[in-house]
Amino acid sequence: MSIENLLLSIAMATAAGLVGCFALMRRMSLAADALSHVALPGIGVALALGISPLFGATAMLFFGALLVWSVEGKSKISTEAVIGVLFSVALAVGSMTTSGEELIEALFGGVSALTLPEMLFGSLASVAVIAFVISQRHRLVVMLVSPDVARMAGINVRRLNLLYLEMFALTIALGLRYLGVLLMGALVIIPAATAKRLAGNLTTVLATAVALSVASTLAGAGLASWLHQQSGPLIVIVAATLFLLSFLRR
Repeated sequence: MSIENLLLSIAMATAAGLVGCFALMRRMSLAADALSHVALPGIGVALALGISPLFGATAMLFFGALLVWSVEGKSKISTEAVIGVLFSVALAVGSMTTSGEELIEALFGGVSALTLPEMLFGSLASVAVIAFVISQRHRLVVMLVSPDVARMAGINVRRLNLLYLEMFALTIALGLRYLGVLLMGALVIIPAATAKRLAGNLTTVLATAVALSVASTLAGAGLASWLHQQSGPLIVIVAATLFLLSFLRR
């Protein structure tokens, strides 16, 4: 793995660890996996147009998050239910627009050389996600505990919810090059679930989730290089192993 891939994978893992903690608190554990499938149609369209699949996936994920936010606000249906419907449609459309090796890489990721636009996008997107979660963490907690209390405190709950969903979607887009649409959701949720078992307050949960996410990514990538395998499945296996080891602590 090149130094550029290494740095961006660390930034991606940091964003995934932070976002995953709030996804877990919002009971969106399965939503991370489902929403990642929304990227498939965008990848297919991008390949047809001859542009980077990363940008097509990001555009579709942004649109998907906006659609979820809009439907959720109007129908009062839970976030996971809306994402579940969207996931099914996106998976069907994506399977028709992507095929062969392109579909395999989209599903399980790859570590091909990054272009300059992809590097710039990945760097800026990672900084945006990390800055958002760190700066808004207390507001996000208040919104989760009680939306009414959040409104009385002057927090625009609808706007904050939209921003979180878009950052959630952006985090998934960041990891598609490494884990693909089938596995990215695991890196968002598993380190956060492990951190919840090991840490006692919000700050330590966030820090522990980031550390576990980065460690899983680096260890998985190292094993993939050694075994000449795709990095995505090994990253998830390492993360799952750390989760199981957390049960050794009473």
